[in-house]
Amino acid sequence: EVHLVESGGGLVQPGGSLRLSCGASGFTFSSYAMSWVRQAPGKGLEWVSTIYSPSDITTYAASVKGRFTISRDNAKNTLYLQMNSLKPEDTAVYYCAQGPSNWSRRGQGTQVTVSS
Repeated sequence: EVHLVESGGGLVQPGGSLRLSCGASGFTFSSYAMSWVRQAPGKGLEWVSTIYSPSDITTYAASVKGRFTISRDNAKNTLYLQMNSLKPEDTAVYYCAQGPSNWSRRGQGTQVTVSS
């Protein structure tokens, strides 16, 4: 059974930084592309970024490109999202998901709130 657990969210001021982590189990982590998606209050899921394996090729939504960095440690079965220059519109619940496009297999999420 796929199990994904996000952590690292919190309250941060505009311009601040956070690093999210996602621990994975129940599947061969290194064999799968992994994604971050987010859901703002009252809105649907929005794709943020994907990292492929083993190539480590990364892709980003235009809204976060240049500010967020996705990475992975296959030895630790862990996915990361470094978020810099955070804006109020980045406020959302952030989920890690297995795969590049089918986000049905995702964790419980971690709340990120950007506010002064």
